[in-house]
Amino acid sequence: MPDFSFSRDSAISVLRLIGGCTALGFATYAQAAPAFDSDSPWMLGDWNGTRSELAEKGYDFKLDYTGEMGSNLHGGYDHDRTARYSDQFGLGTHLDLQKILGWDDAEFQLTITKRSGNNISNDRINDPRVGGFTSAQEVWGRGQTTRLTQMWYQQKFFDQKLDIKVGRFGEGEDFNSFPCDFQNLAFCGSQVGNWVGGIWYNWPVSQWALRVKYHLTPELYAQVGAYEQNPSNLDRGNGFKLSGSGTQGAVLPVELVWTPKLNGLPGEYRAGYYYSSAKASDVYKDQNGQPAALSGEAYRSASSKHGVWFGAQQQVTSLASDHSRGLSVFANATMHDKKTNAIDNYVQAGVVYKGPFDARAKDDIGFALARVHVNPAYRKNAEASNQAHAVYDYDDPAFLPPQDTEYSAELYYGVHVANWLTVRPNLQYIRHPGGVNDVDDALIAGIKIQSSF
Repeated sequence: MPDFSFSRDSAISVLRLIGGCTALGFATYAQAAPAFDSDSPWMLGDWNGTRSELAEKGYDFKLDYTGEMGSNLHGGYDHDRTARYSDQFGLGTHLDLQKILGWDDAEFQLTITKRSGNNISNDRINDPRVGGFTSAQEVWGRGQTTRLTQMWYQQKFFDQKLDIKVGRFGEGEDFNSFPCDFQNLAFCGSQVGNWVGGIWYNWPVSQWALRVKYHLTPELYAQVGAYEQNPSNLDRGNGFKLSGSGTQGAVLPVELVWTPKLNGLPGEYRAGYYYSSAKASDVYKDQNGQPAALSGEAYRSASSKHGVWFGAQQQVTSLASDHSRGLSVFANATMHDKKTNAIDNYVQAGVVYKGPFDARAKDDIGFALARVHVNPAYRKNAEASNQAHAVYDYDDPAFLPPQDTEYSAELYYGVHVANWLTVRPNLQYIRHPGGVNDVDDALIAGIKIQSSF
């Protein structure tokens, strides 16, 4: 029997919220833009015009939902087939302070998120002794809890050329940004945060931060940032922590972004570098340059951590009748410090076609491939640990499986049910899950639901 593995309390909370929102929707149905109207951006309609009226005055409110199911059809660490479900509610408000207070080019954003559920990757796909790198359900993670995800003020100057944002938010909101239509984490969001997650905190985690952006031309801008590096922000009980206690340093990213129109079609190209000022541990050697797992000495310390990234998205075809329809290509790559990071490089590439059929002009099809490469020093550390404990049999619970390279692929079809609802069934294939050659290649079926109330 499938084990959907989310708590009874979480299920009840979801049903109550959906029920309450549905009741509100029916209450406004006869008075406003109909609830459940496929042309409305909101499931619950326009609240008798109140929603549009508030937006005109500068008040925009959102309640979004993302749900993801994953089932291990074949392979993986544990062949016992089951299904898991993870989800996230996001409640937010965006305030146009120019309309509300008369402050030119000023904005404020507040968002709270709640994550629930379980992930098929944790114990079915990956060997739990070492875990994995990607996740078949990207919405799972960073503690299944409620968090303050955004609380920032943004101000523009000099005819909007200079843009300053300050408050609480994550690096991936502005730097190394990438859409999240795929369900596998290797193709969703800022990839730097997936491979140096100990210092770079993506959504839904927030920290105190400052980002400064300057448009050199209408199509080219440079930006720099400073983000609090505080591991305590990751703790489940610190979703609303505002104090700086536990801060170890700062993450300082810098990025150049080009947004041209090539042959009239939009593109985005990013190149960036990050530097962490906090101390980091070597993944293999002690202070004497020997394998720490064998010597028993503490791993040597580095004064910083750094890496680079590159990203590209480009629409390459369009239809004369609708320029939003057509083929787009994308690619991303990251490279990281080999002394202190488990992953030394990552690459992915893929294609998305929007509007594949005239009758389904808002549907989309996506396919992508990714390669995650483990730092050889990190792999040597696992081998040294096994040697130190005289454990050489993979089936021994004390064995620490050495990790090498993981490959992921995903194919999805996005069904645009309504402007407020998209459902994306998908198939994922993972070769050497967690980079462990002894784990069988895995085939996963998934469904991603994105809705706005």
